[in-house]
Amino acid sequence: MPSQSESAESRSKQASGVVSLRTLSAHLGLSVAAISRVLSGSPAARSIPPATQERIFAAARELNYRPNLLARSLRRGQSTSVGVLIPDMSEGYSAHVLAGIEETLSAAGYVLVMITHHHREEVLAKSERIFAERAVDAVILVGTTLQLYGTTPTVTVSCPDPHPHVTNIVLDHARAAELALRHLHGLGHRKIAVIKGHPVSSDTEVRWRSIERAAAALGLPLPPERVVQMDEELQTNEPGYRATRKLLGQSRDFSAVFAFNDVSAIGAVAALQDAGLSVPEDVSVMGFDDVAFARVHRPSLTTVRQPLHQMGVMAANAVLDQLSRSGEAHTAAVEVVVEPELMVRATTMSAAVCAVAAAA
Repeated sequence: MPSQSESAESRSKQASGVVSLRTLSAHLGLSVAAISRVLSGSPAARSIPPATQERIFAAARELNYRPNLLARSLRRGQSTSVGVLIPDMSEGYSAHVLAGIEETLSAAGYVLVMITHHHREEVLAKSERIFAERAVDAVILVGTTLQLYGTTPTVTVSCPDPHPHVTNIVLDHARAAELALRHLHGLGHRKIAVIKGHPVSSDTEVRWRSIERAAAALGLPLPPERVVQMDEELQTNEPGYRATRKLLGQSRDFSAVFAFNDVSAIGAVAALQDAGLSVPEDVSVMGFDDVAFARVHRPSLTTVRQPLHQMGVMAANAVLDQLSRSGEAHTAAVEVVVEPELMVRATTMSAAVCAVAAAA
């Protein structure tokens, strides 16, 4: 238990607005080292009982403790900042991954230095200088072709380029394609159209190759007239809308569309409806990602779910793990594969039911 003099000191410093680790130590009767381990999220904190950790967090909230990040950075030789390189800040893929990164790193006392590059080569080229000027401790790349930053710990999300020293969080695209096409095949769809992503997207080629393999395994042909590619890397409905209009100009001999992502799938729904077709009565539509608006769109979107928020959390935790092992050799490329999930909603239905409805 803290002595009367120590408690008086903690009350005095609280009143003066200066609350340090020593203040918390006097208030709780615990060592400064133990409190620091808990509040910094150090792996060593695992040895401290959960009840004691909760006491520490409760006291920090009660006394309005704020860590001195500048002092911490000087002691550690770190800036307590992490650089994040991301294509855009749309409501789709990027925002969901970024939310997981920000929540995890913020809780550990880090701030983000973020660059949105929109796939512009000049921005990608100067990202190393920007991160060096900000003295970031690590870098996370989201949906971005791998850039190397010397010895700076680097973690990637959905990067197609494995590299030594880099941890990459990736979706099991083969399983995702299998889930989507087996669902459509099981509903009786044999003529399926595909909307490919824009060439600059990091997932476009790996996803397309996975779709080709899954389609071949199911005996589903993918002739050129039933495949279109988006003409812009925009997280809006427009590229999917235009791709579907082009698809309809090439062929109307399909009963289902598998779109590159949810925003393009919703664009596809709009284009089909504008062409006088009903979804899913005339054409079923499948998306990819399961972003928030996929559930509230009408009709609600059948899609393959990427656990985007979880992937952001995993990337942030990989960074924290690397920083906690500073000085240790880390030479192998580490790939963390995440499992997809099929989310069946209202934009897909039986091809047989569609045929009956069309005949009627």
